[in-house]
Amino acid sequence: MAESRDKAELSPDTPADGAPSSRAVRRQMRDFLRTHEQRRRQLPRALLVGVLAGLVAVGFQWSLEAASHARDLVLEHAHDVGWYGIFAVMAFSAAGVSLALLLVRRVEPDASGSGIPHVKAALYHLRAFNWTSVLPVKFIGGVSGIGAGLALGREGPTIQMGAAIGQMVSRWFPSTPRERQTLIAAGSGAGLSAAFNAPLAGLVFVLEEVQKDFAPAVFTVTLIASVTADVTARSLYGHLPVFHVGSYPIPSLASLPFFFLLGALAGLVGIAFNRALIASLDFFKKIKDWPFWVTGSLVGILLATVGWFFPGTLAGGHGLVEATLAGELPLELLVGFFLLRFALTMVSYGTGAPGGIFAPMLVLGAALGMITGDLASSSFPGAGSHPGTFAVVGMAAIFAAVVRAPLTAIVLMVEMTGDYSLVLPLLVAVLTAGGLADYLNDKPIYEVLLRRDLDRWQEKPQLAETLLLELTIAPGAPFEGKKVRELGLPPGCILITVQRGVTAEVPTAEFALQVGDRVTVVVAPQAAEAVPLLHLGVAGDGS
Repeated sequence: MAESRDKAELSPDTPADGAPSSRAVRRQMRDFLRTHEQRRRQLPRALLVGVLAGLVAVGFQWSLEAASHARDLVLEHAHDVGWYGIFAVMAFSAAGVSLALLLVRRVEPDASGSGIPHVKAALYHLRAFNWTSVLPVKFIGGVSGIGAGLALGREGPTIQMGAAIGQMVSRWFPSTPRERQTLIAAGSGAGLSAAFNAPLAGLVFVLEEVQKDFAPAVFTVTLIASVTADVTARSLYGHLPVFHVGSYPIPSLASLPFFFLLGALAGLVGIAFNRALIASLDFFKKIKDWPFWVTGSLVGILLATVGWFFPGTLAGGHGLVEATLAGELPLELLVGFFLLRFALTMVSYGTGAPGGIFAPMLVLGAALGMITGDLASSSFPGAGSHPGTFAVVGMAAIFAAVVRAPLTAIVLMVEMTGDYSLVLPLLVAVLTAGGLADYLNDKPIYEVLLRRDLDRWQEKPQLAETLLLELTIAPGAPFEGKKVRELGLPPGCILITVQRGVTAEVPTAEFALQVGDRVTVVVAPQAAEAVPLLHLGVAGDGS
């Protein structure tokens, strides 16, 4: 009886001896050929997306540098005329912030903030994505706001603009919905790659955070677009790493406890960062009815006042990170700049102006790491490592605590600094920071921002055509262990195949899903509400 029951439980594609049948092999070959054809179609498009994303990223960087240079000139001439010159600086900053707020409030609200939650919502088919308005508003609004001094980064906007380019290119050629989504994801990775000169980080960020899809087609297209964008950006902007890191000695094993401590501190700072950011958004939400020029003027006055005394703390903060890595700032000044940048970031992002939190996280992480390294070196000269090493590791640890993308954090730091000897301390600090944030039940910032955006707009999912989704059941997902009839999917949403190992089955109502199953689903336009249910159902713990 046991033997007959075992045979009954075997897949139709698996004979009694457990080896794949010829039917299964043929299906695998068809899947391989289909994937190969998709790659062939997408290759030239990925190259085009990479070139355009690289050009836009370099143009955005040049524009930001020009705006920052203009701000520095205003500050310089204002100081020359005396104390009342600060009013010229206030006017400059107020005008820039007001223009940024005007664009996102009146023209394209989806261009506000970093834009990464909006990209994720579009890839999950939860929000519309209109590249024709997102791209120009993000570019002009980002240059205006960050150029005025908002303590925000260019990386988030570059990611969203890259995604917009991916959608633009997908509209130029006949594409399936799946191919369009892949190009959007590839464009976002290309944007990150061009911003940081980090093609592998662009790929990993898409796989780990944005798309969360390790399908071969997504992997290949994103890698090609990221490498192409990086080559384009380097050709126009130079080959040097984003941050110039000195030649530090390789950290000893005796220093690992200090990197563990740094990871724990970064985890706590990351939690405070996330909660303060949400609190800032809640505050500005309460005053959203104020005219854009009132909010812009008040924030501009604040920026001008800070910039009058500490001009290096404004905008992206790249110079502040360089000074920190070079060890040019004393401990007391580092602590003050850390607190000041933290507050400026909260105010700047809360306004809703275009700008990301990548750069602010790196500034805070470098300062926290250098502070920890200075204290460790002075307290335990024989066991600590070079303080500059702590600064680099601190940037990755803060990123991991806030975003909860540890692999991206490690790869990003290695590519930005060109120092591969830091992998072990990076692993210790990054895993500690992310693990502590998870243990204290803090949610990843982009997940929280995504849910806020969905609640704010309350858009019902809409599909213009039948959608084909391929989803993987993650550990701890709500669908894990459930039968198909228990999923609660509406009519018009059909599970057509479940890939489990080397076998593919057509599920019945009694078929139970398992972790690792790759489910292919067809969703008709009238069943569009099934899309968020599916994405939530396959997501694992904390997603």
